[in-house]
Amino acid sequence: MNRRVTRLREKLAEQGLDALWISQPENRRYLSGFFGTAGFLLISQSAAILATDFRYTEQAAREAPDFQIFQSKGEIPAWLPSLLGGLPIGRLALEATDLTMATYHRIADTVKTAGLPIELVATEGIVERLRAVKEAQEIYSITGAARLADAAAEHCRTVIRRGMTEKDLAWEMEKFMRERGSGPTPFSLIVACGPNAAMPHHHPTTRSIELGEPVIIDIGANVDGYLSDLSRTVCLERQDRTYDKLYNIVLEAQLAAIEYVQAGRPAVEVDQCARDVITRAGYGEAFGHGLGHGVGLAGHEAPRLGPLSDAILEENMVFTVEPGIYIKDWGGIRIEDMVVIENGKARVITQSRK
Repeated sequence: MNRRVTRLREKLAEQGLDALWISQPENRRYLSGFFGTAGFLLISQSAAILATDFRYTEQAAREAPDFQIFQSKGEIPAWLPSLLGGLPIGRLALEATDLTMATYHRIADTVKTAGLPIELVATEGIVERLRAVKEAQEIYSITGAARLADAAAEHCRTVIRRGMTEKDLAWEMEKFMRERGSGPTPFSLIVACGPNAAMPHHHPTTRSIELGEPVIIDIGANVDGYLSDLSRTVCLERQDRTYDKLYNIVLEAQLAAIEYVQAGRPAVEVDQCARDVITRAGYGEAFGHGLGHGVGLAGHEAPRLGPLSDAILEENMVFTVEPGIYIKDWGGIRIEDMVVIENGKARVITQSRK
């Protein structure tokens, strides 16, 4: 059985859980290797089962050789009793942050109706915490995705022009990455110019890019299912004093936070390091989001770096560092890079010009 499943079983034993029902797609992929879009994992100390329907059974057998493949037919109540019935499970953990209430009730009602002596336990983050610490192959794939995003950011600098719409530039960068091997982008690429750049998650529109205004680009690529996330703020030709001032504050905050990253340090302290720089400059209220987030099989995963984070940074974690300042009716500045903790300190993965 693969090392990831072994680590999961250790965590389950520590928490007094007999098995975990895994519905979250990235967790399913992480533990089994199965890329399919439908299915569940059931992992106990003695069993590792991938339940999926007829469309995916052959694919599942090929991609998840360590797992017993169980063909599900119909809705959950039709096949769940036969899946659970022969296993010694007293406490079955469910992924509370993924299951809908409707699915939870179907599982609970099925277990009760079948007379199975199983207690359902809502859990959060068991597999996600394992995923937060990356293996060498994962870092390799993430680095490949970062290289594509880097190249797209540099390409942006060569094609961006006055009169180009946000949508046109977003498509130009997405097409560039897809033509060079990226899988589906991890999120809808962001291009936000002028006042639109005051919205951190702006969706590209037909607004035209003009001279002298901030343009935030937020892009990511996909290599082998592993993702990247990169933001740059650019300005065509002349920059006004506000742009230069805010850009330098954000850059100072980012560099200070990257330098402050250390294995064993609470993530909230790294967030505060960047936040202090921006607050001292008088723009604390204009930095309203967290400093960063993990990146891997999902675009946003553990660890979280923000004022409410309870994460402790560890060796081989990969995450973004992305402070920003956003001013209504003017625009915004965001600079985002990905880092990996190696030898206790941050190594910056993304390399395109700031």
